[in-house]
Amino acid sequence: MRPAVLCAPLRIERAALRAAGLPVVRTGLGPRRAAATAARMPEGPRLVAGIGGGLAAHVRPGDVVVADEVRGPDGVVAVPTAALLAGALRRLGLTVHLGPVLGVDHVVGERERGELASSGALAVDMESHRLAASGQPFAVIRSIVDTVGAPLARPATVFHGLAGLRSLRAAVPALTAWAAATGPRQLLMASPRSFCAGVERAIDIVDRALAKHGAPVYVRRQIVHNTHVVRQLQERGAVFVDEVEEVPQGATLVFAAHGVTPAVRRDAAERGLSVIDATCPLVTKVHNEVRRYSGRGDTVFLIGHAEHEEVEGTVGEAPGSVVVVEDVAAARTVTATGGVSYTMQTTLALDEAEEIASVLRERFPGLSAPRKDDICYATTNRQQALRAIAREVDLVLVVGSANSSNSRRLVEVAEREGTPAVLVDGVSDIDLRRLAGAGRIGLTAGASAPPHLVDEVVAGLGGLGPVTVAENRLTEEEITFTLPREVL
Repeated sequence: MRPAVLCAPLRIERAALRAAGLPVVRTGLGPRRAAATAARMPEGPRLVAGIGGGLAAHVRPGDVVVADEVRGPDGVVAVPTAALLAGALRRLGLTVHLGPVLGVDHVVGERERGELASSGALAVDMESHRLAASGQPFAVIRSIVDTVGAPLARPATVFHGLAGLRSLRAAVPALTAWAAATGPRQLLMASPRSFCAGVERAIDIVDRALAKHGAPVYVRRQIVHNTHVVRQLQERGAVFVDEVEEVPQGATLVFAAHGVTPAVRRDAAERGLSVIDATCPLVTKVHNEVRRYSGRGDTVFLIGHAEHEEVEGTVGEAPGSVVVVEDVAAARTVTATGGVSYTMQTTLALDEAEEIASVLRERFPGLSAPRKDDICYATTNRQQALRAIAREVDLVLVVGSANSSNSRRLVEVAEREGTPAVLVDGVSDIDLRRLAGAGRIGLTAGASAPPHLVDEVVAGLGGLGPVTVAENRLTEEEITFTLPREVL
């Protein structure tokens, strides 16, 4: 693939972009000149950058609009790399808006600008729709100088123009990174990935509760650890709270998938709340083990991370009997009297948890263990599927939120295999600089990450150049969990 080319309509824009160290083509002002330039340009990555006019009321001078599609008289060209580029620009401290850019054949006046705003486009220009490279890596950014209520022909024009050019110059590192990330690559997809049965069940419970009771339905803590899931449920009427006392008396309350302590259940009952329990059945299994072990007088070693909500809920079943063991160093120093047993947080890395457990078994020969592994099938499957491809790739992308334990463990699994890995909440979180030179990328997602986020990452990478996608399916998951009667 040819090197990326920057396209700038005006000489002053080209000057602002020279620091990118890329070939900069001055296309000329207007659609006719832009079309003539496009006809002479060879195929290859093309990035249009320059100043532009804002259409939406919230777009202000100095803001940057990244086109997710370019609309013109000949149709619409989608820009799949838009979210990647927008994320890079935001990390530079710029105010960035992601949306359509409308192509026209003349300078838009104030009256017409108001009419065009109803199209839903965020910005307008005269060149991008003629420079759009169908089937090639393509991106458009416009640094805004004139907006609704602030047209070009006014005293503030100079200041707004300077603000636009400053933003354009500030955008250069992101444009350079986008260009360096273009090129063909192979994508290895680890499978299983994304939602597990417990996560699907928890989300379904909130959905059904909203349908049955109407908004608001309150949820204690995040229903699952994913920002996208939480935001979507909030838009439907779910209200997320930290503690039970924030919920109005008599309201409907859902307990999140990570489980709660008996004290929380008592607090909910005292407030007369209508409780729906979305605790994952595999977490409930660990709670039952703690009650059984502590009931016979054991000290219960809970292998897990003390700050995690699941561990907090499990410890609450027998706070005087449970000792959290976070790592091998702790396993070598913990003490106990009488009987001893252990359980595990369900979202740990299997190899790391087993190393801790082996130290405990060596130190306490009479140690009782769960009848079945506590680490859930989904966590194990996703780790094994990733391990199968990690050494074959240059970089691993793990889709999941920062507070997702099972997603963070996937990053650690890849790194233990010797492959760099990054956790991304979505496609816009991918650092373009990490993609430069990464011809083979492994992709997976934590058990709380929606599948559509993975699809968006695949589309974003595909927008940077030809992508060959290979699915590495380790096993099929056919487990389902029943719903509580309160939502049936």
